[in-house]
Amino acid sequence: MTKQKLFRMASQSVFIPDSRIKWKKYAFELGCKIIEDNPTLNLIFATAPPFTDFLVANELSKKYDIPFVTDYRDLWVDNPQYFFATPIHKRKSEELETDILKHSSKSFVITRTMKEKMLSRYKFLSHNDISIIPHGFDSADFESYSSIRPDSSKFTITHCGLFPDDRTPKYFLKAVAKFLEKKPTARSKIELRFVGIMRKSHIKLINRYKLNDIVSLKGYLPHQEAIKNLMESDVLWMMIKNNIETPGRFFEYIGAGRTMLICAPKGSMKQIAEESNSAFITEPKDVKGITEALISMYDLWKQKYLPVSDSIFINQYDRKMLTEVLAREMSFVAKHPQ
Repeated sequence: MTKQKLFRMASQSVFIPDSRIKWKKYAFELGCKIIEDNPTLNLIFATAPPFTDFLVANELSKKYDIPFVTDYRDLWVDNPQYFFATPIHKRKSEELETDILKHSSKSFVITRTMKEKMLSRYKFLSHNDISIIPHGFDSADFESYSSIRPDSSKFTITHCGLFPDDRTPKYFLKAVAKFLEKKPTARSKIELRFVGIMRKSHIKLINRYKLNDIVSLKGYLPHQEAIKNLMESDVLWMMIKNNIETPGRFFEYIGAGRTMLICAPKGSMKQIAEESNSAFITEPKDVKGITEALISMYDLWKQKYLPVSDSIFINQYDRKMLTEVLAREMSFVAKHPQ
């Protein structure tokens, strides 16, 4: 167990709903000042985590009779990453979330799976109480790199982002090693890029599978440099072990318009990947399946025939479009002048 996970568990054992509860009082006081200085405000928007944000919005809403909406980037009580030290901790969080949802005018979630989880737990919610607005990408980030094409002499596979506690490159790296056993001539052609800080244990895996000569560790990069690496790649790889999360980086993969290798269980991320028509999909730990996908992609790369998504699919995740949807939804619940 990592130090980060131990620290998070300890923090969640002490603070409910999270450690930001320590600044709830100051956030509430600042919210009061903002509302009193701007009497025409007609809606409070609260995004979480941290879920203390929802508590602040709820109190402000009650005090000033202004509706508020909740924006869930992650689940709260049903979050697989959340640690409840005792049943009492979980019950307290459930009570807090119940009060939030009963008083909020609307909730937004990023996936259908999240919506289904919340409707299942909180029976007082109706289908219309929750709207799905997924993560997206900022098309402006890609404008400077729209003309970039991958190096045709290299089959470049890139992973962008960190590996949290429940994710590991182990199965992918093992599959790459098996792929090279089957396609030994590919060693001089393939490059694996890792954009983001790698743990020592993951670097050891690269050494164990004798992949040092084909791996490029980019480390932490500014956002625009990370985007550039996506555009320079033939394939973008990501794995996730649960059916709840769809990491924000996944939607930047979509924005890049490259072939994807997605290792994920049944859930929202897998469904979106299937709809892209540009993704090879396996279970997270399916080394054989990942190996076969690598062989298929490599053969298509040599033929210059790797699949890509069409613009209709990609554009639906452009944040400009998603913001229009959010603004329209919020206008329906805002407090309008009499």
